[in-house]
Amino acid sequence: MPEQHIINKTKGVALAHRARISCTFGTRLVGLLGRRCLERGEGMILIPCSSIHTFFMRFPIDVLFLDGESRVVFLAKGLKPFRVSPLVLGARCAIELPAGTIEETGTEKGDLVIVEPPGELPHFP
Repeated sequence: MPEQHIINKTKGVALAHRARISCTFGTRLVGLLGRRCLERGEGMILIPCSSIHTFFMRFPIDVLFLDGESRVVFLAKGLKPFRVSPLVLGARCAIELPAGTIEETGTEKGDLVIVEPPGELPHFP
């Protein structure tokens, strides 16, 4: 699957231009494990997802949880290694980004986040 671009449509700012989609149990389980960092412009889209963990990770991350209409319903800033996010009711996917991305882009709850190219994402009700 090609890399995706993640854009905060509400703010008109790019969140990532090299994002991977993880939509199987195996790819979601592995996630960012084994990586030394998440570079600026990189991201991971976990579908379906309403909670994440950072067990065995080496670096903090920012996480956006989106509902079925691609609106941000919860933000986790600088989630440190060996932590668990809350269970986010209504979340359909999570987007993992480098720590500091939420602050730098002004992303907030209610923002519309789109992924391009749009036809590549699997749909989960």
